[in-house]
Amino acid sequence: MNVKSLPFGIIGIVLGLGGAIGYSLRPDLLGAVTLVELSALICLIGFFILHFDAVKAFSGRRTTKMGLNSVLMVLLFAAILGIVNFLASRHSVRWDWSENQNYTLAPQTHRVLRSLPREVKITVFTREKDPGYQAYKQRLESYRQASTKLTVEFIDPEKQPKIAQTYGIFRSDTAVFESNGQTIRVMAPSEVELTGALLRISKDAKKRIVFAEGHSERNLEDKERNGLSIAKEALIRQGYEVGTVSLLQEPAVPSDTTVLVLAGPRRTVTAEEQDRIHAYVEKGGHLLALVDPDTQTGLDPLLARWGIGLGPGVLVDLQDRLAAGDLTALLVRTFTEHEITQDLTSAVLFPLSRHITFDEQAGKDWDYVPLARTSANSWAETNMQGRVVSLSETEDVKGPLPLAAALSPKKVPEEGTARPAVVVIGNSTFVTNAYFNFPGNSDFFLHTTGWLAEERDLIAIAPKEPALRPFTPNPLQERVLLYVQVIALPLMTLVTGIMVWRKRRRL
Repeated sequence: MNVKSLPFGIIGIVLGLGGAIGYSLRPDLLGAVTLVELSALICLIGFFILHFDAVKAFSGRRTTKMGLNSVLMVLLFAAILGIVNFLASRHSVRWDWSENQNYTLAPQTHRVLRSLPREVKITVFTREKDPGYQAYKQRLESYRQASTKLTVEFIDPEKQPKIAQTYGIFRSDTAVFESNGQTIRVMAPSEVELTGALLRISKDAKKRIVFAEGHSERNLEDKERNGLSIAKEALIRQGYEVGTVSLLQEPAVPSDTTVLVLAGPRRTVTAEEQDRIHAYVEKGGHLLALVDPDTQTGLDPLLARWGIGLGPGVLVDLQDRLAAGDLTALLVRTFTEHEITQDLTSAVLFPLSRHITFDEQAGKDWDYVPLARTSANSWAETNMQGRVVSLSETEDVKGPLPLAAALSPKKVPEEGTARPAVVVIGNSTFVTNAYFNFPGNSDFFLHTTGWLAEERDLIAIAPKEPALRPFTPNPLQERVLLYVQVIALPLMTLVTGIMVWRKRRRL
C-alpha cells in the first residue's frame, strides 16, 4: 500500500460531514470541531495533490464533463470551500488600522466578555449619518467576535419610530443593553461605557444611588424645570436603583448605598448629619456633593476635612459662556484628564455656579483633580447687585477657576477594602430637568456617578481619542462666523456677480 492508495477523498468528506453535524449538536465544542474540519481540509487537499494528473486528465474528457463523476469533483471542491468558509467565520482575523488602535479591545473587556453568564441583546438606535454610527458598528463587531452571547441590532429611529418610542429613545446614538429583565442605556460608543454596561447588566444585584433629603434639596419626583425626575430616569436606565434617605431620621447612611448624593441643599446640614456622612466616606463610601452659590448649607466643616473649600461669589465668564446668554451661564469646555472626563465630547452648561478651592495641607492624604475649569477670561463675582458685573481686583477672584473636583485617597486600600471617593461640583442646576438633556450635562453627570459607583478594574482601560470632536462656538467665535458666513461671503458673491455681468456687457 502506498500513499496514493489511501482514500483521502472519502476520509475528507466523512470528516467534513462529521464536523458539521458535531457543531450543529454541540456548538460549545468549537475546538474539537475545528480540529476535525482542519483534518478534513488536509485530506481533501492531499487527495487533489496526489491525484492531480488524473484529475486533470479526467476533467478534460468529454464524458466526464457531462457524467456523474464531474458531479463528484464539484462536490469535492464545494466541500473544500465550505470547510474554508466555516473555519474563516469561526476564527476570523481582523486588523485594526484606526488611529490609536481605537477598535482593539482592552484585556479588561476580554475578561468581561469571557465571563458573561447569559445572553445580552444590544439595540443601537442610530442613523448612518450620525457621528456615532461607525464607532458603534465597528466596536460592537469586535465585541460580538469575542463573545457568542451578544446579539447586536441597529435601528434607525426615523425609519422605525414606533420601536424608538417603545424604548423611550429621546436621543440618537443610544445603545440599549437588555438581559434577564434588566435594561441599561449607553450614550457614547466608548469602550469604557460599553464594557461598564456589560459588567453591570451581567450582575443580578443592582448598585444603589441614594439622594439625601430634608434640606430643601431638589426633588427626585418633581417633573417641573427645577426637579430631578429626568436624572432619576436616566440613572434607572443605567441599571441603578435610586432612592432617598433622611439622615435626620437615620442613625447612619444605609449600608447598601453605593453613592450618596447631596443635590443642591438649601438649608443647613446639621453637625450630626455631617458626622454620619464623614463616617460613611471613611468606610469606603462615595459622595457626590452639588452645592450652589448663595446657599447656607453649613457643609464647609465637612468638606474641609478633605481639604475642599467652597469659594465665594458667582462665576462669571466672558469667553466660555452660552452665546447671547447671561454672563453666569457658563459653557465649560476645559476639562482635566481624568476617568470622568476622558470621553466627554460636548461642553457642559453650568448656570449660576461657584468655584472650588483645595487646601493641600488639610487634604494631604487625598489626590485632588479639578475636573472642569472656567476660561482665563473669568472671575468669581462677589457683588451681583444691579447685574452690572465687572472684575474688581480687590474683591473678586480672578480665573481660571475650577468648579468641579474629584478626590480619592493617595494610599491604596488593602485588598478587599472599599476605596472612598468624593466629587464636589459648585452647581446643581445643570442636572435639573431644564438642563439635563443638554448633551454635555447628561454625559458629565452619568460619567461622574459611574466613576463613583463602578468597579475599579474598568478604570484601567486606557482612554482613546474620540472620533467626534464637536465645535461649540463661544460668543467671540459666533460673531466671527456671523460676519464671515452671513455678511462677507454673500457680499463677495454679489461683487463677483456684478463684475462678471459688467465684463460680459462690454463683449
